[in-house]
Amino acid sequence: MTDRGFALFDTTIGRCGIAWNERGIVAACLPAHERHMRARLLRRCPGAVEQAPPPAVRRVVERVVALMRGEAEDLSDVALDMDGVPEFNAKIYAIARTVPPGTTITYGEIAKRLGQSDARDVGQAMGENPFAPIVPCHRVVAAGGKTGGFSATGGVATKLRLLAIEGAQVEGTLPLFEGAQRGKS
Repeated sequence: MTDRGFALFDTTIGRCGIAWNERGIVAACLPAHERHMRARLLRRCPGAVEQAPPPAVRRVVERVVALMRGEAEDLSDVALDMDGVPEFNAKIYAIARTVPPGTTITYGEIAKRLGQSDARDVGQAMGENPFAPIVPCHRVVAAGGKTGGFSATGGVATKLRLLAIEGAQVEGTLPLFEGAQRGKS
C-alpha cells in the first residue's frame, strides 16, 4: 500500500470517489462517469494508486455512505489536505463544513461572514470544491430558498436529491418519499 491512493465506492446515489495521502483526504467526488472520477482524483493526488482504503479512510467512506443513506452524519471532523486550495476557498469550505445535515446556508451568508459583498465569489469557490460531499457544497443555496447552481454531474437535480436525502427543504425539493406515495391512487 502507498501513502497516496484513491478508491471508488458505492452509495445510494451512485458510485463516488475518494483520494487520500498521509495528511488526509485530498479529494472526494460525487457520482460521475468512472473515467472522469479517476481523472479528477488523480489531478488532486498525482501518483495515487487505486487500492482498498486504509482503515482511517475506510471509516470516512462508511460515513459518506451513511450520509447518502439519510443518516445525519457530520463529516466536519474529517482531516482534509488543503494543499493547493486557494486560501479564500479554504475559508469558504471551513464555513460550509459547519452546516449540519438537513440545514442550509446561503452564498450571501457565507460572503457576509467573510466580510465580502459578492456572493458570486462564494458560488465560484463552491463550484471548485474538491471535497464533495465532505465539504457539503450542496447545503449552500441561493437567497430566498432558491437552490442556486451545482457543478456535480446531474447539476441542480443532484443537489436537490442530496438535500432531500438529508431532509432539508428548499425550493424544488420534495419530502424523500412523497414521489412514491403520489404514484399510488
